[in-house]
Amino acid sequence: MKQSEIISLARENLIPELKSEQARAARIDKIVRGKTRLIRVPRSAGVEKRELAKLAESPWLRLVVRAGTQMLRAEGCYSADRDVKDMWAPWDRNGFDRRQIPLHEASIEHGTAYVTVLPGLAGAEHQAAMTPYSPMEFLAVYGDASDDEWPMYAIREIVQPDGTAIYRVYDERAVYFLGAAKNGAVEFIEERVHDLGVTPVVRYSPSLDLLGRAPGDVEPFVETARRICKTTYDRLLVQHYNSWRVRTATKLDQTTTDEDIEKMKMKLAHDDVLVGDADTEFDTLDESPLTGFNESHESDIEDLAALSQTSTTALSGKMVNVSADAITEAKASAYAKRDEARVTLGASHSQTLRLAALVEGRMEDAADYTVRISWADTDTRTLSQAIDALGKAATQLGVPEQKLWTMIPGVDVTRAAEWERYAAEHPTPEQVQADAYAADVARQLTPAQ
Repeated sequence: MKQSEIISLARENLIPELKSEQARAARIDKIVRGKTRLIRVPRSAGVEKRELAKLAESPWLRLVVRAGTQMLRAEGCYSADRDVKDMWAPWDRNGFDRRQIPLHEASIEHGTAYVTVLPGLAGAEHQAAMTPYSPMEFLAVYGDASDDEWPMYAIREIVQPDGTAIYRVYDERAVYFLGAAKNGAVEFIEERVHDLGVTPVVRYSPSLDLLGRAPGDVEPFVETARRICKTTYDRLLVQHYNSWRVRTATKLDQTTTDEDIEKMKMKLAHDDVLVGDADTEFDTLDESPLTGFNESHESDIEDLAALSQTSTTALSGKMVNVSADAITEAKASAYAKRDEARVTLGASHSQTLRLAALVEGRMEDAADYTVRISWADTDTRTLSQAIDALGKAATQLGVPEQKLWTMIPGVDVTRAAEWERYAAEHPTPEQVQADAYAADVARQLTPAQ
């Protein structure tokens, strides 16, 4: 495209769409980080009630997002047809073992996140540079939002300290750098050609539907979280104003003046003693019970857990005398949600690795659509349970033992590879004996020359 066409596309289409998406993403971000008040109090409310409203706010939806993110950790890739260890190298070089966590978090929180893959990591043109982005600064535009693998265009905003902005516009040929002044004027700065044939952007959307909609784990549950905070606020009001007994006295002889009586009203301390004549009657008004509010609070949390498919224990922290089977059953819905996210996010990771292979000139890897992502085991199981299950898979089903090592809780691909190297260099006596026997049989079967 010509420079004038790039400027026109950015000013009239991409920047307005990016600003609209940024406004939505910023609203979600404020809710998750507790910057938006979920409890509405009347303007006439006093300082005490406003402070209680602040105390009642809790980041429930951030907990929902984090609970989902913590069950997603990619550890490697594999293919049934060929060795694809080179495909994982860009992942390690770009530090994605760490960067995948905020990438997954942004995709779950907002519904969409992005990764760009471009030539030139640390000055090496033949290596792929992979960078994750939040929708608060990045937007990809698709011809068919639900069906297209690659976007038509993408844009990223980089706000400068003086309030101006630098925009990067991506297409299948190059990255274009534009400058935007405070008055909205846009100027062309430079272009950097990549010639990859596709816009080098991969979308991460765990819940993308057939209409191109990608809701995250925040927007659909705002009102449910608001209900939890409102119940907490009501409990705090009762606790603050009505959670103790009120002492009353009637027919009490007051020897002070009317002015003193007015001053002494409602001034009784907990250790005051009331003295009266024979006609004086003392009584108390019971405090308001908090049990109903606590039960409502637990019920609201259970609603949020059910609707968001989050483990109830992750939201409430309650786990007393619960069997292992009961824990597994309680987390079944969360595991189903996790497995669904692994399918969609795994497909995006595979697409990113194929694009990195294209950048680095590994065309066979770039065309391999059979590559799958292996994920860390996050099931709630003890180490003995896992070892027992894997042992049965090896002995009863004949699964090679070394292929099961990565399924041991806490053992990643790197550690398993280290074990394989050690096993190859230090064979057991049984393996040495078996190899010697096999060699002897081979010699006997070999015809004499």
